Amino acid sequence: MKESRRVIGAGKIDSFVAAMIRFLLRFIGLICLAGGFILLIYDGTKSIAGNKLFLTDVRTLWELVNPASLAKLKPMIEPYAGGFLWDQLMVTFLSAPSWSVLGVLGILFILLGRKRKPLIGYVRP
Repeated sequence: MKESRRVIGAGKIDSFVAAMIRFLLRFIGLICLAGGFILLIYDGTKSIAGNKLFLTDVRTLWELVNPASLAKLKPMIEPYAGGFLWDQLMVTFLSAPSWSVLGVLGILFILLGRKRKPLIGYVRP
């Protein structure tokens, strides 16, 4: 029968790694929120100057950042699910306003990186 050994200080290392992962998730979330806010200001000033609504979609932003990866993405996704993944999901995603996509991603990353609330009266296993 094996005895389970407990390494002294292992809990501190685990909590340190968890804290670093939480920090990384929150940092990525804040970067995404800042990028979404910058794109919202960009679209707003462009709309005010042009007297009509301008929205920068994800496809336009992706083509500005790295057009080769967007061109490689379509043949990689299109064969799956009879083209449904590209025609319905990815085209809808790529036509969404970029500030909203970055804002939602930022909120999700921040929520994933938050600390758990302590339970009152219960002990976690």
